[in-house]
Amino acid sequence: MTRRFLFVLGSARADGNTELLARRAAEQLPPDVEQQWIDLAEHPVPDFEDLRHDSDHVRPIEGNPALLLDATLAATDIVIASPLYWYSVSAQTKRYLDYWSGWLRTPGLDFKATLAGRTLWGVTALADTQPEVADPLVGTLNNSAAYMGMRFGGVLLGNGSKPGDVLNDTEALARAKTFFAQEAPLARFVYED
Repeated sequence: MTRRFLFVLGSARADGNTELLARRAAEQLPPDVEQQWIDLAEHPVPDFEDLRHDSDHVRPIEGNPALLLDATLAATDIVIASPLYWYSVSAQTKRYLDYWSGWLRTPGLDFKATLAGRTLWGVTALADTQPEVADPLVGTLNNSAAYMGMRFGGVLLGNGSKPGDVLNDTEALARAKTFFAQEAPLARFVYED
C-alpha cells in the first residue's frame, strides 16, 4: 500500500508553531507520498455524543465528520499536530479522537481492524522548556495507538509560544528532518513494558 499521510491540525491559531513544525517534517517525505492536511478549526465537528448504549451508529455521509472519517480510513499514517494545551491535546483534537469511539461501533466500518498496523504520529509545540510537561499528550496518543493496534512513531516536540518561535528551535528542526523516516514500533500500553 502506498503511504498516505493525514495531518490533523488541532490548533486554534492558523500557521501556529505546531503546524510550522509539522510542515517542516512533512517536507522531508518522499514526493510519491500523498499528504492530506485537515485543519480542525476550518472543519470543526460538533461535540461527540456517546450513543453506544442508546442507538445504532450510522456512518456519516456528509459534513466534516464524514470528511474526517474518510480521510482517517484512507491514511496509512495519521499525524496529530496539536499544540500542548493544558498539558494535553487541544479541545479540537480531543473531539476528533472522541469520534473514533463512535466509528468503532459503526456497522460495516471495521474501524479498529482498518487502523490496526497503521502508524500514529504526533507533533506539538510547547512553551515550557521541560519536555516532560508534554507526557500527558504523548500518553494520550500512545495509548490511543495501542488500543487500536497501531504503530506509534512518537511525538516531535518543539518549543515556541509566540508565532514563529519554533523556527528558532534548531534541535526540533533537526529532528524534523528525520522524524518520519524512523521505524515506528507497535504501540504498547505502559503496563505492557
